[in-house]
Amino acid sequence: MVADPNTAPHYAVHEDVQGLLVASLQAALGIHLLRAAGLVTGGTAGFALILSYLGGWSFGLTFFLVNIPFYALAYKARGRVFFLKSLATVTLVSLLAEALKPLFDVGAIHPGAAAVLFGVSAGVGLLGLFRHSGSLGGVSIVALILQDRFGIRAGLTQILHDVALFAAAAFILPPDRVLWSLLGALVLNLVIAFNHRRDWYVVS
Repeated sequence: MVADPNTAPHYAVHEDVQGLLVASLQAALGIHLLRAAGLVTGGTAGFALILSYLGGWSFGLTFFLVNIPFYALAYKARGRVFFLKSLATVTLVSLLAEALKPLFDVGAIHPGAAAVLFGVSAGVGLLGLFRHSGSLGGVSIVALILQDRFGIRAGLTQILHDVALFAAAAFILPPDRVLWSLLGALVLNLVIAFNHRRDWYVVS
């Protein structure tokens, strides 16, 4: 059912919080599976994964740091609430992704399965964040701004960015890992492109 943005209900604070928490957990789970298979994705998460592979750094800390420059853009473009929610969700995903490592040991997973499961899990997580006026920072913020102002689908913006990121990843990862990573990014962006619309309910 499509909700009219002018009449859609505004949920209580605790309902908004649980929505952001569940969505962040979904995204963190997807990244955990992706990392277990040695794959990458697009956006700042993909950039953070590449840096963590190259330097042996913590993904969570790297992901948090690379998002810092985008917070000013989030505040200027969509206001204080979006900025605070984006900061909170990036922090949550950073912490949850690291917390899952000792709690959920993925000993062996086929990269194809990891790619598809990542795309679905992280895609659903991003949808939840978008609908609760949050994001995972970086390209997600830019994608939402372009969609709001020019009607360009958020999924399309992320696909174009992913092309450049994966071109760089091709020089770092084995060819098969790059191809499986592309599958994961495709699934994620299709989930967003088919399901994210401005006239669906959004909690502000």
